[in-house]
Order: sequence, then C-alpha cells, then structure tokens
Amino acid sequence: MTRIHPSAIVDAGAKLADDVEIGPFSVVGPHVTLAAGCRIGPHVVIAGHTQIGAQTEIAPFCSIGGPPQDKKYQGEPTQLAIGARNVIREYCTLNTGTVQGGAITRVGDDNWIMAYVHIAHDCQVGNQTILANNVTLGGHVELADWVFLGGLTGVHQFVKVGAHAMTSAHTYLSQDLPPYVTCAGAPGAPHGLNSEGLRRRGFSAEAIAALRRSYRHLYRSGLSLEQAKSAIAAQIEQESEHAAVLQPLLAFIGSATRGIAR
Repeated sequence: MTRIHPSAIVDAGAKLADDVEIGPFSVVGPHVTLAAGCRIGPHVVIAGHTQIGAQTEIAPFCSIGGPPQDKKYQGEPTQLAIGARNVIREYCTLNTGTVQGGAITRVGDDNWIMAYVHIAHDCQVGNQTILANNVTLGGHVELADWVFLGGLTGVHQFVKVGAHAMTSAHTYLSQDLPPYVTCAGAPGAPHGLNSEGLRRRGFSAEAIAALRRSYRHLYRSGLSLEQAKSAIAAQIEQESEHAAVLQPLLAFIGSATRGIAR
C-alpha cells in the first residue's frame, strides 16, 4: 500500500507503485513515475518528466527533475531517468536534459550519490558509481560504471570518465579521464592505477600488472599520445589473454574528445 504523508503534495497525474513511500512536505509533479519500493524523504521536490527506478531512496531536501540550468532551454518536455536501487542523499540536484543534448539525463543502477551532489543536464551516469559530497558534474558529462569521484570534485561539461577511474578530493577535471586511472589536483593529473578498487572488483593480479604496463606506456615512457596508443595496441597483440581489460583503455583514449588528463 502506498504511504503518502498527509502534508505531501502528489499530483493526480503522477504514477506511483503500490508500495511507494513519500515523506512530509514533499512535492511530486504530474509527469513523475516512481517504481516499486521507492522511498522519498521529507521536503523533496520531484518535478519534470522524471522516472525513478525500483527501491531508490531519496533523502530530504533534494530537487529532482528540475529544468536545466542552460539558457538554451525553452521549456521543452525533456527527461530525467534514474535507475534502480540508487541512494541519493541530502540536498542533491539532478536536472532534466536539453533538446540539444539528446533530451535526457540518465543515472543508472546501484549508485551511491552523497550530499550536495549536482548532476547537470544531459549527463550520463553509469552503474555502481560513488559520488562523494559536493561532487559537481557539468552538462553532458559521462561517467562509466564503477567510477569513484572524491568529495568536491568538479567535472567540466562534456568530459568523459572511464570505468573504474577514481579522483581524490578537490580534483578538477577539464579533460577526459581514462579507465582504471586515479587522478588528483586542479587541473587533474594522473597518479597511478586504481589498483585497490580493481582488486576489490575481482581483477586478477596478472590483469592489474598488464594494466600497469599500459599505464607506463601512456604516462611514464615519454611517448606522444599516438605513440602510446600504438604501444598499447602492440601490447594487446602480445598479451591477448588480457585483451578484455586492455581494449577498453585503448578504445577510450582513441575516442577522447577533449584530450585526456595527462
């Protein structure tokens, strides 16, 4: 049975699963869909064309599905799609997309989004990410699966962050961050592999060693980016047993649109 606090305002057009919980003084707009098991805390505003997946929890004072902070936006019915089993803590802001950026902001499944995080219009956030307090994503940012962004990390618009990458606190990313790499500083600079994170996720010691060799090609050998790409491609041919972990790194640096953090 849906449990809606008497002080909450839920538009008749909203679509709520039978077991959704909505706390005191929260507001849910007419184009919102809340899937089974969603729990919405007090003083939350969910607006726009917003879909929220099953068992997602939203803490007090969040603004979800508000219009883009983009002067190009002219009131078009763009979307915010949030997946399942996400935790979104206090005072977070997640905006809908813009027509120019594909008209949808997406957040995947099983993400841990800490207090005061801002996810701007047209961002694409994968699965199993952790965004620590005060992380700010500019418009059109893309985060792959298993990304960890340290507190107060700022990510410039259109930047891409590869799978299993990690930033320290107070990092500013203005260029793409390749998979597996840790980054710190302003501007962000590479500081080795996210080795501990990879071990926790089941990467073998041999696979991590192969990634370290690729990291040396990219960051420690004095090679140009094109030379580093060639060296990693040759490594993949020589170490075909590790191609599954090396190929994503090569593909990412080959498709980077803003240059890579280097």
